[in-house]
Amino acid sequence: MSPGADITGQIFAIKRYAIHDGPGIRTTVFLTGCPLNCWWCHNPEGRRSPASDGIPSSRVIAHDVIAEVRKDAVFYDQSGGGVTFSGGEPLIQIDFLEAMLRAARGHHIHTAVDTCGYTEYHAFEQILHLVDLFLFDLKIFDTAAHEQHIGVPNHLILDNLRALAQNGTNIRIRIPLIPSVTDSDSNLTQIARFASALDSIKVIDLLPYNQLGTHKYHKLGLRNERTGLQTQTPEELHHMQELVESHGFKVNIGGGA
Repeated sequence: MSPGADITGQIFAIKRYAIHDGPGIRTTVFLTGCPLNCWWCHNPEGRRSPASDGIPSSRVIAHDVIAEVRKDAVFYDQSGGGVTFSGGEPLIQIDFLEAMLRAARGHHIHTAVDTCGYTEYHAFEQILHLVDLFLFDLKIFDTAAHEQHIGVPNHLILDNLRALAQNGTNIRIRIPLIPSVTDSDSNLTQIARFASALDSIKVIDLLPYNQLGTHKYHKLGLRNERTGLQTQTPEELHHMQELVESHGFKVNIGGGA
């Protein structure tokens, strides 16, 4: 057993055969807790504090989580996949995350961390040597608009992305395309221009809007502000892809490949 494998933490789901959470076929582990308040959140159950037990999250041991992940190892080998730690925001439970990453690495499983970037940089430093790929969500470039729609300014997020890139870390930026909020030409252009100055970033994933997760709001007794939004058309997605590609990036529609 790897060091720290008996550390416990809170998760709210394990998704098998995930094809939009990094390269290949993956198993995605969703950790509880998030510092943001995106009104379009697909996983509102992940906003809960990791210190509070109970439905819909569970307290688990790091070693046991990786034991579940290893059951799908044959798919990783065949597809170039692995495990992705998502949320919520996985870096909120940094010691638990580190223990799972270390255990996964001990079994030669490719590791990815899907992060919103809103954390102190020392949390990234704690796990850098254990992460093969960061999936870095970048939603809104304008600071005032970011605070309006997400609840916090984005200075810390941009600073962390810049520091990770300067470290030579393997990063893919992911932009969730929220109609009339994040999918404008202006926002995509600003993000692409910022990212083009970061030499280690070569790939940007555009994540089309979808209605998955809307039923969770009713189940959790939360107000759903996502009504009336429609996913982008193929023509709109093609335009956005070409726009970001014009800044020198490989652009995926969806988070796989």
